[in-house]
Amino acid sequence: MSQALNVALAMPAHTARAVFPARSLDSLEPVLNLLSREPIQDFHSSEGRALLAETDILITGWGCPLIDDAVLDAAPRLRYILHAAGSIKHHVGDACWERGLQVSTAADANAIPVAEYTVAMIILANKRVLQIALALHTTRAEVIPEQLFPDMGNYRKRVGIIGASKIGRHVIQLLEPYELDVVVADPYLSPEDAAALGAHLVSLEKLVESSDVVSLHAPSLPSTRNLINAELIGRLRAGSTFINTARGELVDQAALLARLERHELFAVLDVTTPWVLPADSGFYSNPNVLLTPHLAGSLGSELERLAATTVAEAHRVARGEPLLFPVQAEDLAFTA
Repeated sequence: MSQALNVALAMPAHTARAVFPARSLDSLEPVLNLLSREPIQDFHSSEGRALLAETDILITGWGCPLIDDAVLDAAPRLRYILHAAGSIKHHVGDACWERGLQVSTAADANAIPVAEYTVAMIILANKRVLQIALALHTTRAEVIPEQLFPDMGNYRKRVGIIGASKIGRHVIQLLEPYELDVVVADPYLSPEDAAALGAHLVSLEKLVESSDVVSLHAPSLPSTRNLINAELIGRLRAGSTFINTARGELVDQAALLARLERHELFAVLDVTTPWVLPADSGFYSNPNVLLTPHLAGSLGSELERLAATTVAEAHRVARGEPLLFPVQAEDLAFTA
């Protein structure tokens, strides 16, 4: 029987505690040999270099230092980097690709809670739950929902998904049981691929003009900065809801706020630019806005899904099977 492959963790200690409870680490063994339950926090420390020298599989997480030539020189056995989070851009240096390391990410697992949050907000938005609840709290008297919003409800409403990313695809799939008209805009998606997902491919302009709810799921790239510009925001249907769980820099926030202040739109914003808005921002006080503090991503119990996904990848490596969620260098140009 061959010797078990050696595994090490590389991330801040608080990240390791949050993402990898003891039962997750227990599940690595005895198939794999976990060198230490304490993660490497500094690749250049004596403790870090001693662990790197014996590591075949490195499990990384949020806050992991960059893995560059110097780190790889200290890790002659390293062949796999399994990232227990989403983007690997700030962790995996060019040297990793140049030396042929195999890399995977838990981005698909991290997409699930974002998609769940988004679907919940879509259903609530079409039902006008937040607005009707605010009216009830404000008036403290009888509220007749149909008088406030005669068009309320989800039946045959159009939901527009901007970006067929991992999250965007999960959202489309989760919306399948509802009797909604789901459309998607993505320059890299074909009509056939959109139909296979359960949506109709339309232009970005058509999507914002015709949708009752618009949900943004494009990656944050130089090419997508200000993707939802003032012109597109001006085209959003009066009374529609705009949801952003992607990144604030994709949106012209001034133009969005201007329409919100005219009470023409509703918005659910889980992300903004800056990450924490100034105290005097109009988004805080606008009654047509629901602000949440980057709540949609993996938090609390959802973090263990990242660990489970990464441990499963490590077990595939131990069995000599291909990675289920591989990342290639050429993928980085299209991912957040």
